[in-house]
Amino acid sequence: MLLGLMFLFGLISLICSIIVLIAAFQDEVWKGILYLVCGFYGLYYMVAEFQHEKKALIIIGSIGGGVIAAILQMMVAAQALTEM
Repeated sequence: MLLGLMFLFGLISLICSIIVLIAAFQDEVWKGILYLVCGFYGLYYMVAEFQHEKKALIIIGSIGGGVIAAILQMMVAAQALTEM
């Protein structure tokens, strides 16, 4: 069950990040490349320059989904270690 939730939140994070990536490339090509290469610029772009009617949901999905997926991944790994 945890593995399925981890996959779901990871997928949500991926989709939201791709939406922001497409917007960055549509804005300027160098912004899209920087978004891919530099994580801090990606955060800056999401907060300061990204314009979308559902901006808050996309940012929460991208960052929050990734954080929740990482936490669930640690829980799955810890569970696997205790079962050994």
